[in-house]
Amino acid sequence: MGTTVTVWNEFVHEREDDDATAVYPDGIHRTIADALDERGFDTRTATLDEPEHGLTEDVLDETDVLVWWGHTAHETVDDSVVERVADRVLGGMGLLVLHSASLSKVFRSLLGTTGTLRWREADERERLWVTDPGHEIAAGVEDFIELAEAEMYGEPFDVPTPDSVVFTSWFEGGEVFRSGCCWRRGKGRVFFFRPGHETHPIYHDPTIQRVLANAAEWATPAVEDRSTPTLRNVDPCERIEGYSSSSESE
Repeated sequence: MGTTVTVWNEFVHEREDDDATAVYPDGIHRTIADALDERGFDTRTATLDEPEHGLTEDVLDETDVLVWWGHTAHETVDDSVVERVADRVLGGMGLLVLHSASLSKVFRSLLGTTGTLRWREADERERLWVTDPGHEIAAGVEDFIELAEAEMYGEPFDVPTPDSVVFTSWFEGGEVFRSGCCWRRGKGRVFFFRPGHETHPIYHDPTIQRVLANAAEWATPAVEDRSTPTLRNVDPCERIEGYSSSSESE
């Protein structure tokens, strides 16, 4: 059985903004899910307006990697769903956080920081330089990815020091940004990938799609990593003078 990826999108811009609709008529989630499906993943989608935002216990039980895209509706995501997703990541589920989802509740909850940054909408050129060429997420990518028009994100980026920075962006206006960052949280792997403004056709780009597929593969949990951490009382391995173990006291 292959990796199951759930692509979550608040799905607001594409229904309310004509420019976003023109680029992603079926929603960003559908474009990403179709691209991953073509690359051999089992995909499903979920959106904000569905019951429990489409992220029920059953859906998450069947999800190896969750992709999260959000922008304008972060605060409307129910806290109980955020806690549910965060718990699943700690238990081993992979999480890919895209673009402005750096400000999502789930990303901030897992990283413990604000995810804030500088930005500018000037349709400027971006180069994503591969700064960790040996990383699995960079497999098959040349020295850099060039995007003709992008929204600028600039440092400082309020996140914990990443375990690895796979991509670092340079923008036409001069700023730089850590655009591909990896962390471990509990047993789960988290990847933040910056590209993806709702009115730019970035998720149609084959190289960007390849990065997302690489990241989904990297974030897929091993079988032994899919378990819920448990709190339990244990007996000592060696005898402790004066201590009665739980088994002895029964």
